[in-house]
Amino acid sequence: MLRFVVVVLSLVAAQAAENTRRLPFSFNWETGAVHQVSVCVDGIPELPAKVRDLDILDVRVEPKDIRSAIGLPQISGDLHVSNNCVTFKPQFPFQPGVKYRATFRHPTGRLYSAWLEIPALSPEPTTVVTQIYPTAEVLPENLLKFYIYFSAPMSGGHIYEHIQLTDELDEPVELPFLEIDEELWNSDMTRLTLFLDPGRIKRGVKPLEEVGPALEENKKYTLTIANTWRDANGTPMKKTFQKKFRVAAADREAPELGKWKIVAPKVGSKEPLKVEFTDPMDHALALRMINVERVSGEKKLSENEKVWSFAPTDTWQPGSYRLQAQTTIEDLAGNNIGKPFEVDLFEGVQKRITNEVVSREFRVE
Repeated sequence: MLRFVVVVLSLVAAQAAENTRRLPFSFNWETGAVHQVSVCVDGIPELPAKVRDLDILDVRVEPKDIRSAIGLPQISGDLHVSNNCVTFKPQFPFQPGVKYRATFRHPTGRLYSAWLEIPALSPEPTTVVTQIYPTAEVLPENLLKFYIYFSAPMSGGHIYEHIQLTDELDEPVELPFLEIDEELWNSDMTRLTLFLDPGRIKRGVKPLEEVGPALEENKKYTLTIANTWRDANGTPMKKTFQKKFRVAAADREAPELGKWKIVAPKVGSKEPLKVEFTDPMDHALALRMINVERVSGEKKLSENEKVWSFAPTDTWQPGSYRLQAQTTIEDLAGNNIGKPFEVDLFEGVQKRITNEVVSREFRVE
């Protein structure tokens, strides 16, 4: 938990102590995740009806000396005025080891400031890669994506500088990933979805014909996540992580719910229902898109994403149940239920994005 040092002081030197004791309003530094800090001046009795720009509340980095203060710009962000409160939210998170100053211009013309100092972080690295999915050591030639999990929130931007795919000769694979500006993170920045370039997977498209596939059958590869990658606190990762795997033939068959093996639990127990897939499924989608109708419980994947299990909150009662799956669920190659990944390129968009639910009955006896 962060501990902040906050000092409030009137800039009118002759009345500094007096004004500090009798401030008719309060400075509040409000903290969120990953140094998302905002400052709120609350309880202002004579707040103007309209506030332009940042004239009423100015937030800057506190300089170490007068010389370094010359030309120091305001921190960019958004100013919100509501009732008797003015709130400033910076565009980017505040940084550890830096002192900040918020200056409020009171309607009377007086200036008041509050300081926030975020302690410098320990240089000792602690963040690691905890898992990469798929977990199997043998993956299809047309693998669509990886999921990279971290033990703590990471920093975004320039992620491809820290990720490398090399072949069995330790040579880098040329541009294997779909490098997009909008990085695919979960909300707390602990999981990154990393797509291989679909143009290197689909047959009949130029990248595959001109450059060749990113992965080739019967070859071995290493996915490396370098420890140069910094976490959300700006500290490099504790160690480099590598996933080694071998490539099998491309998988171009769509998953079929009817071919999954359902192992029903015993009645009156809390044994998990088990579903064995014919091929490994996409980790994140399988946990989200497969359910037991009208039954609450906990879902898990095991055996290299080939087994899905469901442990109910309450004991199983005798009778019929329905296993449900959304048709947009994917296997490791991006094949959906009833539709391989390599659909006709001229197929209508509406048809391709249809998300239906298919189900299959099982009994608990």
